[in-house]
Amino acid sequence: MQPQRNFFTCLLACFLAVLAAPAFAAPDEELLGKDKGYPVGTRANWFFDEGVRVGSFSHLDEIFPHNRLSRAESSLPLAAAAGETKLGYRFENQSWTLDDFLAHQRVTGLLVIKDGAVLFERYQYDRKPEDRFISHSMAKSIVSLAVGMVLAEGRIASLDDLISKYVPKLAGSAYGETSIRSALRMSSGVQFSEIYDGKDDLTKFVIARSREGSIPALRQFETREAEQGTRFHYASSETLLLSVLIREVAGTSLSQYLTTRLWQPMGAEADATWSISTDGTESAFGNFNATLRDYGRFGMFAMNGGIAGSDRVLPDGWMADASTPKTLKDGTPLDYGYLWWPMSDGNYRAVGIFGQFIYINPTKQIVIVVWSAQSKPGGAASIDVRTVFDVIASTLK
Repeated sequence: MQPQRNFFTCLLACFLAVLAAPAFAAPDEELLGKDKGYPVGTRANWFFDEGVRVGSFSHLDEIFPHNRLSRAESSLPLAAAAGETKLGYRFENQSWTLDDFLAHQRVTGLLVIKDGAVLFERYQYDRKPEDRFISHSMAKSIVSLAVGMVLAEGRIASLDDLISKYVPKLAGSAYGETSIRSALRMSSGVQFSEIYDGKDDLTKFVIARSREGSIPALRQFETREAEQGTRFHYASSETLLLSVLIREVAGTSLSQYLTTRLWQPMGAEADATWSISTDGTESAFGNFNATLRDYGRFGMFAMNGGIAGSDRVLPDGWMADASTPKTLKDGTPLDYGYLWWPMSDGNYRAVGIFGQFIYINPTKQIVIVVWSAQSKPGGAASIDVRTVFDVIASTLK
C-alpha cells in the first residue's frame, strides 16, 4: 500500500474515544451504494462491483450457503474503558482528529481494545454492531489456530507429515505430497496465480470447487515450480488444502470443529458463518463472517496464547511460533509465520484484501480491528497500516 501522509497521519494524530456517530459523510458513500440503501450483491457481482461492496461485505451469508458457528452461552464482556482517552498529535503545524481520519478512509468498522476494555468503536456506511463483516484472507489465521488444535489433540503427528498421509484422495498429487508445514508457510512451490483479476488461478480454483468439489479442484494444480520450503508464494489454495486436512482428521466440518474449541470458549456474543462449496467444505481462505466485536475477541484469544478462562485450547507456544517470522530451507527470512503476518517487536496481524486487519500487540495487550470496503483488493487506501497500528500502540501505556 502506498501511504499518503496527510491521510494516515490523522490517525497518528489523535485517538479519541467517542462512541457517538460523527456528523460527517464517509468517503465515496454514493459510489458504494448509499442512495440504494447499500444493496447486497449476487454471486456474480459481489466481489468486483463497488456499488454492492458495503452491503455484500456485511451480508455475505445472504449470498452463499454457509455453515454456522454458534455463539457462546455467556459472552466475554467487552466493557467501555473508564473515563475518556484523549491522545493528540500535531503534524505540519496542524492538529488532526480521528474524525478527520474516518472522513478520508472507507472504513466500515473500527475497534480498539486495550486490557480487555473497548477504547474506541465506530461504524460507517450505516453499518451496525450486529452486522457480520467478511474476513477475506483473515480467515487463514483462523485456520492456523485449527491446525494447532489438531496437532495438540494428536490428530496429526507432525507438521512435517505430508498431507496425503491424512488425505489419501490427494495421494500422488502436488498438493498431496506437500507437507503441513509448507502449506502453513505458503511454501509448497506449486504454481498458483492470485492477482484478483477474474482470470487468475484463484478464480479457476473457486469455479472448480463449485462444480467438482475441493479435492478435484486441488488436484488440478500439478506443477511444482520450486522445491517445497524454498520459496514463499502466497496462494489461497494452500489454506483450503489445510481445511481439507482438518476435516479429514477431525471427522467433522471446520465450522463444527471450531465452534466448541474456539468460538464458544473465546466467548463470542453472536453466531459466525463460513461460506461453503458444493461438497460442504468451508472456503477456508476467506468468506468467514462475524461481528466486529467478535473479531476483537478472536484477537484477544490469539493474543493470550489460546487460553480461554482457565482452559488452554491451543498447545503451549503455538501462537508464539505461528506469529514468528519463518525461514526457508536456505535460511532466507520470511515476513510470514503460520498464516499470520509478523510485525515489529513481537506484534503481528491477520490481513484480508480490501482493507481488513486485526492487529495484535501482546506486550501492551492491544487489539485493533479495522474493517473496510476499499477500492481495490490490494488496498488502494491512504493508510500505511503497519505504521498506523504501531503508532497507536506507542501512544497507549
